[in-house]
Amino acid sequence: MGIQTSLDAVLQADRLVDSMRLADELAFEASRDGGPRTVRVLTSALNSEDQVAAIAATHALAQIFDEQADIALSRLLSSSRGFMREHAAWALSLRLPRFDTVGRLIGLVSQGGFGGMLAQRTLEQWGSPVAEHVAIGLESALLGIDEPGARYRLVETLGLVRKSVATPALLRIATDILEEETVRVAAVSALGQRRGDREIVAVLDNLARSEGYLADVARLSLVDLEPESTRVRDSSHGLTIAQLFLHADLDAGLTLAGSGDNGGIATLLVRLGDALVAGENASPRVDRVITLSRGSVADALQSVVDIGAGEWGHDYGRVPLLSEPVQSASAWPLRVAARRGIRRMLRAAGGVDLLHLRMADVGSLAAADVARELDIPVVFTVAPDPHAVIHSLDLSGRLTRQNFGEIDEVEHFWFRTHLVQQLAANAAHTVLFPRPSLERDMRELVGIDITAHPERHSTVPEGIDLEVVDRAVIEGANHAAGQPATPALEELRDLLVKLPEHRRTLPLLVSVGRFHRVKGMATIVDAWANGSLADRANLLLIGGNLVDPSADEREQLELMDAIISPESRFEAGLVLSGHRRNDTVARWVAAARFGVPGLAAPRGIYVCGSLKEEFGIALLEAMGSGLLVVAPDGGGPATYVEEGVTGFLAPTWDVVPLRCAMTEALGASLAEDTADRAAASRATVEVSYTIQAMARALSNVYQGVQDEESESRGWSFAAL
Repeated sequence: MGIQTSLDAVLQADRLVDSMRLADELAFEASRDGGPRTVRVLTSALNSEDQVAAIAATHALAQIFDEQADIALSRLLSSSRGFMREHAAWALSLRLPRFDTVGRLIGLVSQGGFGGMLAQRTLEQWGSPVAEHVAIGLESALLGIDEPGARYRLVETLGLVRKSVATPALLRIATDILEEETVRVAAVSALGQRRGDREIVAVLDNLARSEGYLADVARLSLVDLEPESTRVRDSSHGLTIAQLFLHADLDAGLTLAGSGDNGGIATLLVRLGDALVAGENASPRVDRVITLSRGSVADALQSVVDIGAGEWGHDYGRVPLLSEPVQSASAWPLRVAARRGIRRMLRAAGGVDLLHLRMADVGSLAAADVARELDIPVVFTVAPDPHAVIHSLDLSGRLTRQNFGEIDEVEHFWFRTHLVQQLAANAAHTVLFPRPSLERDMRELVGIDITAHPERHSTVPEGIDLEVVDRAVIEGANHAAGQPATPALEELRDLLVKLPEHRRTLPLLVSVGRFHRVKGMATIVDAWANGSLADRANLLLIGGNLVDPSADEREQLELMDAIISPESRFEAGLVLSGHRRNDTVARWVAAARFGVPGLAAPRGIYVCGSLKEEFGIALLEAMGSGLLVVAPDGGGPATYVEEGVTGFLAPTWDVVPLRCAMTEALGASLAEDTADRAAASRATVEVSYTIQAMARALSNVYQGVQDEESESRGWSFAAL
């Protein structure tokens, strides 16, 4: 095609997702036809106002083995545009080490953030061929930096230099009582990755004899130094599956669902793990599920014991991230801690047959590395995420060629899209969600042709636990019929009683989810408040931490406050509850259908305002309760919401059509005079979208992967 033609294609593509896909073709063309002119064309694009083209040119330069390309990439590490510094640090991971670039990468590491993580990854790769140079550079940087956070990051990076040249400095920092504890933690954690050194064991053992946080970290490092488990699993046992979500505090009771990043994925993993191990006589059998989530160092120590002793059932393992909880978009710098914690849990299990990954996040990035190291096959649930978000923001005008890089600094769209492709390419099997145009969307949005090797892909819809929903429906109906409120419904009454009397005769519009821009909670408020809907119904939003909101939650709350002031919420009919337990949420959703005597009329509706919804657990739960729903007109919901019958579909990123869909849905619900439609909504879920059906489908996938692995290992040993 030619380098200029390829660059023009990136510049002229109608959709941003197309430009990103064409950027890969630009990189290929650069690798095929390098040389001074190619370098010159790409270098000239680095300063383009078209930020997509500038990023594309950066990664294309990384494919050219030329001194001038190296110089251009190195200079970008000092760019005034932050997103270009990040992409340069990433692109340099494909290059041979350059001594004059190490210092600039170390500077990015000390600054932290996503760019620091990318620079750290590059230095980790360079740490083998030029170990001494990297180690000396890091130690020199430590001499001039006092800020504990920066020192932590530099010491953590020093720990990634696996050769012995880094060991003396790590030992010195670990035992320095004048050093900040957080910095010593980085050194102690790194020492746990260096087996075969008696001095390291002695130092860690001494630290572990004391009390406190550092002592607990030392105990974890001693665990990491222990030899691999020799436990032999009973061949008659079923499969052991590991799954993870590191941005949540997962427990069997889902006590924190809806807070921070504890959304639908948290509910899904807990319910799915239970369903997978529920039937011992099922074939194929899954005897054990290990669900990994974040936790404290003390929790991790106990998890090592619990996971090591377990043989069947649904167990929970804790991965300490050595940091205060952060939102998923800001968690990338926790990559090293995540990788060590995941490795520790999988080793403690004494044999994991398969690891199931689901998201393009730091947990999957770290877990994929561990799976490769421990030779554990991976199943990856692949979806057009963040591709669908990019496309929605593109259509709305909020994401453009001129601001893409700046938004990418926050959302990391470019990295995540490539991580999706990498995880899918390396997975033993991929799982797909049903969507109206699955083959087209996977090809055009993600760049994966699922028709090329159909045997490597399975379409599995998500599911819900209908028993939880049915109990909620019974309680809601009974209370509406005059029975006393259950404790969960009493909580709802305590909220609704704050509404003025003239609003207590109105039905509820209800939405459940994280307070994050992708979930569109503020957009729902806008659609409801600025029109006639506010006169016809109250709005109940369930989710978010209202006491100590994260940055994402705070952003959504501020947008809502600009529409309705906090002191006027109840007067206007807006009810924010904060996050609640999953079983409590189920009862409140059911109450929207049946009403709350004296406080809310029946025949409310459920609203999902997400920019994208790959499948929609909360939507399925609402339909299972018999509610009419409003849902995004793409992705999974479009496969199970029957337009005008069980719900209404809309481009939820646009407030006007969202308002129209909400108005139409409320009108349709209020006009119902039988329970036939509610029964149809529930039947839709019962037939195809239960957690039990999902578990059966995935069990077959897991067994198929296991059979293929056993066969390939047999052939491998036979060849020897």
